[in-house]
Amino acid sequence: MSRLVSKKYLLPFILITSLFFMWGFARAILDVLNKHFQESLHISITQSTLIQATTYLGYFLMALPAGMVITRWGYRRGVVLGLILFGAGALLFIPGEQLMSFPLFLGALFVIGCGLVVLETAANPYAAELGDRATSASRLNLAQSFNGAGCILAPVIVGSFLFSTEGASVAVPYTIMGICVLLVALLFTRVKLPEISSDDDKESNPTASISSTIASLWRRRSFRLGVLALFSYEVAEISINSLFINYATSDGWMDKSTASVVLSFGALGLFMLARIAGSWIMSRIAAPRVLAACAVLTVAGAIAVVLNAGAISHAGLFACYAFEAIMFPTIFAVTIAGISRSEVKIASSFLMMTPIGGAVGTSLMGAIADATSMSTAFIVPAVGYLMVLIYALSNLKTK
Repeated sequence: MSRLVSKKYLLPFILITSLFFMWGFARAILDVLNKHFQESLHISITQSTLIQATTYLGYFLMALPAGMVITRWGYRRGVVLGLILFGAGALLFIPGEQLMSFPLFLGALFVIGCGLVVLETAANPYAAELGDRATSASRLNLAQSFNGAGCILAPVIVGSFLFSTEGASVAVPYTIMGICVLLVALLFTRVKLPEISSDDDKESNPTASISSTIASLWRRRSFRLGVLALFSYEVAEISINSLFINYATSDGWMDKSTASVVLSFGALGLFMLARIAGSWIMSRIAAPRVLAACAVLTVAGAIAVVLNAGAISHAGLFACYAFEAIMFPTIFAVTIAGISRSEVKIASSFLMMTPIGGAVGTSLMGAIADATSMSTAFIVPAVGYLMVLIYALSNLKTK
């Protein structure tokens, strides 16, 4: 740990890392909601993908304002704002349940998405910057491992409650989560997070406008490619998670209750362990090399699912979880590595717009699944992983 985070930053790193768990939990519940709303509200797979589309639209629209807030008022206030929006959105599930209104549920998820993107815009660069930049990819992978822990627990806890309890109220888990989140927001109003500064900040023009920072970022080919690669990753990762239960139940492989448990402890458990392993590996091997190897294996895994070859396809699905695990934190860290710390907060905003790719990917997969089959729909994540591979190879050439 001392190689990744110095003692003076250890407490802030622990506090910020706790947020990774929280948004991992919130995002993983969406994967359960797809199947739950299909049955309780009698909607199609394509209609249920509006859950992801609405949540990640919040990411897309709120990301740049989040960066501006954090640039002006600092990481701590950004975190508190994100937690308040997150908690308020969760509590909106109470009237949504009373009215059984899908549009109201979608509105609540939009507010949650706005809160989550503020948290992620603050926490991802903050964790990456809490130490030597040479180890930023490894440090961010370690912090993101706790995101994986939240992803593991959400489907099994919420899925077991919704799928095993007759007439279970979806408002119950969201109400509990909303109260907990608002209590954490209160905690963060009482703690002090040190702002990360460097010579870059001292040498930069303090009067430089946000617009000049944005223009500077988009002139850089490496930044543009990083945003595209992260968007492509989100297309693959979110769409697979969102429709895992649909895929697992489509051919009688599992029932929905079993599928939610396997999603938690099997797929997402493997994801978390792979991310921890990735943090260790990238402290010894250059991040672009690891990213390229993992991208090759995820492309192969997604194609195996498309082939609909029984056990081979099932193994391919789990291979996607194992080898995609390091992609988000690695692409994020590599992309901001060449950016001055005075520009990182705005750069993070654009990178955190990319989960809208999950809405695009999930909608495409849902439409293809309704028209053909769930296995055929995996052509969508295969293309997403291929774009990540191209990005990784371009970085290898650059290095």
